[in-house]
Amino acid sequence: MQFNFPIHFLNRGINMSNEINEMHADEESVLDDAAQDNAVPLEKYAISSFGVDFDVEGLVRRLRKEDVFVPYFQRSYVWLQPEASQFIESLLLGLPVPGVFLAKEGETQRMLIIDGQQRLKSLQFFYDGFFRPDEAAGSKRVFKLVNVQPQFEGREYKTLEEEDRRRLDNAVIHATIIKQESPDEEEDTSLFYIFGRLNSTGRKLNAQEIRSALYHGPFIEMVQQLNANKYWRSIYGKESERLKDQELILRFIALYFDGEKYVKPMEDFLNRFCKRHQNDSGKFLGECIKEFEQTISVAHAALGERTFRPVRGINAAVFDSIMVGLAKRLAKGKIQNEGLIRDAYNQLTSNKEFLDVTSKSTSNEASVGTRLRLATKAFESLA
Repeated sequence: MQFNFPIHFLNRGINMSNEINEMHADEESVLDDAAQDNAVPLEKYAISSFGVDFDVEGLVRRLRKEDVFVPYFQRSYVWLQPEASQFIESLLLGLPVPGVFLAKEGETQRMLIIDGQQRLKSLQFFYDGFFRPDEAAGSKRVFKLVNVQPQFEGREYKTLEEEDRRRLDNAVIHATIIKQESPDEEEDTSLFYIFGRLNSTGRKLNAQEIRSALYHGPFIEMVQQLNANKYWRSIYGKESERLKDQELILRFIALYFDGEKYVKPMEDFLNRFCKRHQNDSGKFLGECIKEFEQTISVAHAALGERTFRPVRGINAAVFDSIMVGLAKRLAKGKIQNEGLIRDAYNQLTSNKEFLDVTSKSTSNEASVGTRLRLATKAFESLA
């Protein structure tokens, strides 16, 4: 018998050109020279891995219990129903399918999906009976197989022939489970780079999307909440689909609290900060909220919606340094004269040295240190 071999899982470039255009349109509004400095830091990692063969029924059970869980980032599920159907058909036909990569969390023992969420979520949707259910909108579409072999066309999980359902339940998906063994003082920071290289959702994930997945917890949730601040939204504009606005908030917080410890690249500095504070609560999160909300409201009132844009889009280096400098001054008390803030801002953004360190090589230690120093000095004496 000859089968039409489904190769959908090899065609991960579907709609990629449209997604790249959307990504560029979203990210071009922020000028961030440091985003280009994305080399892996000079760190030697020891990574252990082992293989496990899971049966499909067991994987779905683990997904439902969130023992195996999908990390959060926007537009995480991108497959269409024919793609998901053809993947399930592959298992029903006994054809080989790609394995998945998981990372085990040390404290909870849950497993984070690093690569394979399209496949695993497709299975969960099929077993649950609905394709991409939207609980918030009250929308549920029955998941029937489409564009597959005639004997499977239109079948739901519950309407499969008994032998086919048993074959699917017992089908095996190979999982590679990885864990960082060293350095252990910053557990699993290497997963950031592994995630970025392995994940294949049809578009390359950016740094903040990966952070939101790997370092999920109270700290990331706080950043997401701060992103709704009305003054920040007025300055930044509509919410970034690629989380660039959240990354800028993170940069401010990390440089405000740990700027004197900064070591390039910026990407890794932010990763380590997120990891250290991943499960913080209470006092520290309260301080972060206070510093951001107070500083962004003063910046909005004194400088207006076009602040942090010396040329066109928001300049990330101008944003992080001015926010840090202003926040340090506000920590000493209220600034009575908003006109003084505008004057200091205008002088700073006309300073050639400041323009140099906020326009090129912005992730270098010297550039970061210089711009934070200049911005802090510009605002420190305001009354």
